[in-house]
Amino acid sequence: MEDMPVVSGLRVVVTASDYEEALRFYRDVLGLAERAAYSSPAGRVTILDAGRATLEVADPSHAEYIDEVEVGRRVAGHIRVAFQVADVSSATARLAMAGAEMVAEPTPTPRHSLNSRLEGPAGLQLTLFSELP
Repeated sequence: MEDMPVVSGLRVVVTASDYEEALRFYRDVLGLAERAAYSSPAGRVTILDAGRATLEVADPSHAEYIDEVEVGRRVAGHIRVAFQVADVSSATARLAMAGAEMVAEPTPTPRHSLNSRLEGPAGLQLTLFSELP
């Protein structure tokens, strides 16, 4: 194991044809802090801080189960991003008012969390969740 690389961070990269709209939504509405921004003759990128990151790897059966619990049917592609928030209901409403497509209202899950599902700019499936007491 000593030769294994040590990972110190995870970055999910989303390519958005409407860069300004995606940046406004994820930075200004969802509230991800801007960590850095770069531009070149080839384009622009902004790195947004989402706090602690994890990589969740699921097999197709479990991904279908998650969609069933959160939405009631299979809807997500092979990538979905989940954000832990303090208040799922208000965050869901705020994102929907800002242009996210509502896929499923906040729903209690068997794992004692409240989850909602939206589709944000660049076609990114979003789960918002908070732990239930």
